[in-house]
Amino acid sequence: MARIVRSSGETSATPTVERVLAIDPALRKTGWAIVESAGGQLRAIEWGVIHNKPALLPSGCLVSIRTGLSDVIGRHSPTVCAIESTIFVQSYKTAIVLGTARGACLIAAAEHGLPIYEYAPREIKQAAVGRGAAQKDQVAFMIRAQLRLRETPDADAADALATAITHFQNSAAARATERETRRV
Repeated sequence: MARIVRSSGETSATPTVERVLAIDPALRKTGWAIVESAGGQLRAIEWGVIHNKPALLPSGCLVSIRTGLSDVIGRHSPTVCAIESTIFVQSYKTAIVLGTARGACLIAAAEHGLPIYEYAPREIKQAAVGRGAAQKDQVAFMIRAQLRLRETPDADAADALATAITHFQNSAAARATERETRRV
């Protein structure tokens, strides 16, 4: 079965404006984060990675991802889901594997009635680091600074935290222009 590794900050008793479940999908290491926006301030509530062992069949990984994310949703009651969109890959086999992992994530969010928004990997890196070709370690370092975290998150969790930041930046822009074209 999967092992969920996470770190968490303090929980807040104050009402939130929006709480996002952000996901960096992958079959073996799905990064996730819960980030909220209250009074214009972003705060990372909890984040982690759903680790699936190499011996676990892909079908078991999909169930593990869906179950793990459903548990996170149950604990934190997010209001929206933001997910990294499918990337262009040279191998159709890799694209299929990433697509199925992404599907398990989308099902978990949809089962809980969450509106789902997707963001391109380059856009996420741009929001986190300031350039779309940033490396994973650069994203993790900048996320730690932006969210004032005590520790640098695992690379996959950092990508999920960056997805949340991208969503909040785009939500503010969408409210300003009254458009939300990225909804899945």
